[in-house]
Parts: sequence; C-alpha cells; structure tokens
Amino acid sequence: MSRSRRHTFTGLGRGFVTAGIVLGVAGLVLGFEDIVRVGVLLVVLAVLALLFARRPAPRIEVHREVTPPTAIPDERAEVRVTFTNIDRRSSRLYLAEERIDYVLGDRPRFVVARLEPGATREVTYVVRSHLRGRYTLGPVTLTQRDPFGLTFVTRSVERTDELLVLPRIVPLGAAHPPGSGVGNDGETPQMVALHGEEDVSIRNYHDGDDLRKVHWPATAHRGELMVRQEDRPARRSALVLLDSRESAHGGAGAASSFEWAVSAVASVLVRLDELGYRTQLVTRESLHATNVDLIERTTPEMVEDLASAALGTDQDFTRVLSAGQERTTAGRLIAAVVAAGVDDTGTELAGLRQPGAAALGFVLDSAAFENNHADGPSEDALRVRDQLAAAGWRVVIVDPKLSILEGWTTVTNKALVQVGSL
Repeated sequence: MSRSRRHTFTGLGRGFVTAGIVLGVAGLVLGFEDIVRVGVLLVVLAVLALLFARRPAPRIEVHREVTPPTAIPDERAEVRVTFTNIDRRSSRLYLAEERIDYVLGDRPRFVVARLEPGATREVTYVVRSHLRGRYTLGPVTLTQRDPFGLTFVTRSVERTDELLVLPRIVPLGAAHPPGSGVGNDGETPQMVALHGEEDVSIRNYHDGDDLRKVHWPATAHRGELMVRQEDRPARRSALVLLDSRESAHGGAGAASSFEWAVSAVASVLVRLDELGYRTQLVTRESLHATNVDLIERTTPEMVEDLASAALGTDQDFTRVLSAGQERTTAGRLIAAVVAAGVDDTGTELAGLRQPGAAALGFVLDSAAFENNHADGPSEDALRVRDQLAAAGWRVVIVDPKLSILEGWTTVTNKALVQVGSL
C-alpha cells in the first residue's frame, strides 16, 4: 500500500518561479514585452512540471526476503528487495531509500529502473546489528523527478518486514546441574518421585482432545483453544527467572549487565533443553495484567521471546517473583539471573528454592558493569550472594570479566564442599 504522495519544487524549480516573477514584473515596469514573455514562460514551465508530477503514479509492490530470517549479534543478514509493477502503465525511474533502524547501519539507497507492466527489479543490501532485538525493515520511500528537474515527488510503500536478532547463545559444555543425570522422559528425580509432579502445562488444542480439559482463561487470552496437558510421563522441570529492573542493572549497550543476563538466560535454556528438562521462563514480558498463567513454550520460542526482553520497573520484578513462587514445586530446579540492587531482593528470591531441590543463582555486580571494571565484589553483590547461599543456593557473583561459561561451570560444580560458598 502506498501512502499519499508529496509534490514540491526542487531548488531549480523554485529558482524558475522566482526568476519568472521577477522578470515579468521588471518587464511590465520597464515596458519590455519580450522580458515579460520570458518570465511568463519560466513560470508556466514550472507549473506544467508540477501538474505533470501530480499524475497518478503506477502501483508498485514491494516484497522482502531476509537471509537468514533470524540472526545473532554481529552476524550479517542479506535483504533482497523485489519491486513489482502491478499497474497497466510503465513506471519511471525512481530513487529508493529503505528505512531501517540506525542500529542496523545507514539507510540503503538504490535506483529502481523503469518497470514495464508486470516487470520486477531486485536489489540487495546487507545489515548487521551488534544488539539483539526485533528490527523493522521498511517502509521504502520512492522519489521521482520530472525530466527538467524542476519538481520531485515522494511516495512511501508502507509494507514492512522484520529482522529478528536473537540473544547470543554460549555453549555451556558438558556441565549440568546437580541431580540432573540424562533427564529423558520417564526418568523421575527423587523429589518428584516422592511428591508427584504437580505443575500442569498448557498447550494448543489438538483434534480428539477432551473438551473438559480446555483451559478457558488461556483460551480467552490467546484467541485459540488451549488445553491442560496432564497425565504425561514425569519429567524433570526447571524454572528460569530474569531480573529486568532498570534500577538495578548497570552499563550500556552490549557490555551492560542486562545484556549479559539475557544471553545467560538464553544459554541456560538451551542447555537445560539438551538435558531433557521441561523448562518455563518467567520474565516481565511473559506475564500479563489479566492472565498470569505461564503457557508452556518450546525452547526456540522462549529464545525468540528473549530477543524482545527490555528493562522494566521494580514492580515488574515483584510480579516475576510472585509468579515464580506460584510455579515452584518440589524437585523443580530454579535458575535465576539477578542484578545486585540496593533492595532486599536476595531474601525474596531465596524462598523460591524448595527443600531438596537445586537452585542456581547468577548475581550481577551492577557497579562493576557500570564502571566496566572489577576491583572486587560490591557490598550489594556480596549481600545478595550471602542471602541466597544461606538458603542453599549455588551462587556466583558476575562481573564484566566473567564469561557465561565460567559462571555456569562454577554453579554446577559438584565438587563444592559448601553450597553457595562461591
């Protein structure tokens, strides 16, 4: 769909109009009819060019193909833009400019040659982002000039597409949480075998499902039938939480503590999936004002959700902790990536761990990320570390120099004599 066009004079066109008016007035004052004719000719030529530019433009359709459709930070993605003339008239020469987010680089500009009815033209450009996120490609602006260069017309083809840049995922090696084992279906951890699997997932309705199992709140929220998935083989489960408080995180851009946290959560999700865990992710984005039920999603879907993760308020994290408390059951692994703020976050978070279950905590030293160096843990980071360790968590303090792999290896180290003494 094309937006309404804008018609105006170029600098040369404004010069023609101005010169024509001046010459016409001067010719009348001085009594030189030839000068008046020249002035009128200049004004008429500019007006005719403007009227010519107001003709309805042929309809142009734009289609984009992004390769690969999803990227990771610093990976190049090629965008192929196809222009198709779907009108019965030929189009003229256009100068095209694609609108993209500044993070992806400069706006690409290219020339679209004359298009016969039904003809197509393809152009390609390359984008690259240093940060994860969902980026809009388009709309494209088409600019056309008249043959004399007196006027130009701009029109916008409103169709847009999206480039998804996923969080950076770090392979976490062979290390796994305490008691995880292989983690395939039917292998039940000791606490789950003793207490039963209480949590129930929600999935899309399939033909033949019992309608009595329809989960109406989730159905109303998603706009499609959702059912409770019960009576399935016991499977190890995990709950992963992301702290997105803007007041607690430090640093900027790709080197910020929040970007470290998002990448760490994505990496943990992928590793737990490799180990056979059924994992639920709790973030501010996964919670809704009218429905706090956490619909079970696949690991690739959760990683895609993390591409849009953004900083929020302290109240958002309070809701994350509350939802996590409601979903915590005996035997469930807890993994949390939190920032060391000035409040009492450690005490509230510590209560998520159930007796006999493993809990892994990554405490981000926000002060170190803010200053981009580590001279030792801050008091806030030490306080949160001690609060979690006292509740039986395996905890590591994270500074800008610590890699995600090193952090994971530390909290999953089974040779630790004292849980939480990291």
